[in-house]
Amino acid sequence: MFDGSFSAVRKSPPLGRRLSAASAALLALAAAPLAAAEPGRDSRRVDLELILAVDVSGSIDPDEADLQRKGYLRALHDPEVIRAIKSGPEGRIAVTYVEWAGMGHYKTVTGWSVIDGEESAKAFAGRLGAQPIESAHRTSVSGAIDGSVPLFAANAYDGARRVVDISGDGPNNYGRLVTQARDAAVKEGVTINGLPILTNTAPGAYPTPPDLDLFFRDCVIGGPGAFYIVAHGFEDFARAVRKKLIIEIAGAPPERLWHAAAEDKRQGPPCDIGERRWMSIIRGGIER
Repeated sequence: MFDGSFSAVRKSPPLGRRLSAASAALLALAAAPLAAAEPGRDSRRVDLELILAVDVSGSIDPDEADLQRKGYLRALHDPEVIRAIKSGPEGRIAVTYVEWAGMGHYKTVTGWSVIDGEESAKAFAGRLGAQPIESAHRTSVSGAIDGSVPLFAANAYDGARRVVDISGDGPNNYGRLVTQARDAAVKEGVTINGLPILTNTAPGAYPTPPDLDLFFRDCVIGGPGAFYIVAHGFEDFARAVRKKLIIEIAGAPPERLWHAAAEDKRQGPPCDIGERRWMSIIRGGIER
């Protein structure tokens, strides 16, 4: 029986679920300066353009938000992550780190940067670690996707793949339906991977669905090779994000993920579960 430690991958997007209107091309950021190029090398070329999109909604307390941030900082210093980056044809990737919630909260924390080894990874991590963490109410996974897609056109790089890596501890409950945003992104050639965080809900807090991993599987991830990996609580986040980044950068989810996906027969929640749950408690004064 599949226990959710690894999760579903998609070899290709189901046609019927992936056709929708293209997302609006709103260029939100100016392009970052190009990294110094080797003689005869196209400085725009990278193996991967990667957006790390991290949930900072109200359900995530300051200590949990700090664990998320530190998880990424540790991963960026990890030798296996660096090895994965250097193993590609170009030997480098372009990365930006954003934080999102609901109510229109979408913030670029660290802009587009090339990582091609230990030194550039540490420099990116240093800039990231120096920035404060801001929070906001509600959870807009669709807003995270819609905010991310235009960043690819606005950067200075030409990657073989474009990926949005979304982590979060709850379903979409603000903005348009997450499936609409996902399908529009996939139509633009973007792959969306996921890192659902399964948590034990504190008394009085807005409850985290126990099948959040299935929500990510069925409603969030999309595009060729899309996959998700579960973090079993915020204390497990660093392990999960390290594993996920290695797989993501390599661009080839291991065969055991395909087998796990085929064996997992659980029924997921409806893709508007967050909206339904929000409406059922809107008068309770609980913000998420």
